[in-house]
Amino acid sequence: MDLTEYQGKQVFREFGIPVPDGKPASGPAKAQQIAEKLGGTVVVKAQVKVGGRGKAGGVKLAQTPAETAEVAKQIIGMDIKGRF
Repeated sequence: MDLTEYQGKQVFREFGIPVPDGKPASGPAKAQQIAEKLGGTVVVKAQVKVGGRGKAGGVKLAQTPAETAEVAKQIIGMDIKGRF
């Protein structure tokens, strides 16, 4: 299987494996809405099928929904090991 992280989480849930709450966002506004629903600190992650996302800057913490939107703006469209 060649899945992104959020797709893998869906498969895990189907088999009863506990995973943290989260949803994919198509843009900063959607990321902010999701953060508002989740509450607290959130992790914004680039959904690319390569390792090293964190080292490349594709995984960031956000403390507030507004900060989540800003972080999402930085990550969306980022080139991580030749992948967007």
